[in-house]
Amino acid sequence: MSFKVTLEPSGHSFDIEENEVVLDAAIRHGLSLQYGCRNGVCGACVGKVVEGKIGYENGLPGAISEAEDAVGQALLCCAKAKTDLVIEAHEIGAASEVKVRKMPSRVVKLERLADDVICLYLKLPDTERMQFLAGQYIDILLQDGRRRSFSIANAPHNDEFIELHVRLIEGGEFTGHVFETMQEKDILRIEGPFGNFTLQEASDRPMIFVAGGTGFGPIKGIIEHALQEGVTRPMFLYWGVRAKADLYLNDLPEAWQQQENVSYVPVLSEPKESDEWQGRTGLVHEAMMQDFASLTSYEVYASGPPVMVEAVRQGVALKGLAGKYFYFDSFEFANDGN
Repeated sequence: MSFKVTLEPSGHSFDIEENEVVLDAAIRHGLSLQYGCRNGVCGACVGKVVEGKIGYENGLPGAISEAEDAVGQALLCCAKAKTDLVIEAHEIGAASEVKVRKMPSRVVKLERLADDVICLYLKLPDTERMQFLAGQYIDILLQDGRRRSFSIANAPHNDEFIELHVRLIEGGEFTGHVFETMQEKDILRIEGPFGNFTLQEASDRPMIFVAGGTGFGPIKGIIEHALQEGVTRPMFLYWGVRAKADLYLNDLPEAWQQQENVSYVPVLSEPKESDEWQGRTGLVHEAMMQDFASLTSYEVYASGPPVMVEAVRQGVALKGLAGKYFYFDSFEFANDGN
């Protein structure tokens, strides 16, 4: 059996299964409600039940009082629907509304995606979850006070782990550590989330994504979030790398194309003879520019090396894109001596 939950004041609605908690169902449908621990401890996810009935599996959670419960206040990370519900709850609409936090994380998996790319999976303590918007990034806090920034590559509805795509940088102390000595169960301190490279939820414009190398990571998170949320706007993804082996998750965007509104164009700048490549070649921003006579009605998201991002910025301006519709995540490398 399932029920319908309607949120006020947004009017967004979603289905919830009989034994599913409200917050989990909202996240599953791509909606960004405010939360903290997701374990009934912090109280950040409190909303008000305007219509309908809820219940708690293990009694009233500690973060909400009997008096609050009596007037309809509900802890959405623990509340289960007993009927259709109308709930007054705050939906996060901007990155500035997401709380930045410092916390420990444990390395649970190191997955080699390419010769020079590792997917790093981090898990927070069981009593913690980091709320983030698709496309944001975190800082890894090194012991000497330095920081290393990495974009989050997963979408918020899939937040059991924080997924980072780490490219090996020649002479890079931290990335060298990831590739050579880091092990599962290692502990890292992180802070985040940061950044405004996020899906423009209120827009109705077609979206063009231009990724260079591991700039695919945050764009992956944004597209997965958009698909989870049921966004039907056209989405065009251009992913530029050197050779075929550098398309380290190529099957994923290939699968996205099963959606009628998603198109994917991989572009190789230095294909190898052994690649037997029949697709597009050259620079990724040039391939994108060749396909659109005018960009006045689009919005463009660019992520990757600074040179590529700047080339995209200049190019789309020449095609008529207003600056306010250009969003970017430029992967600046640390210049603090490694």
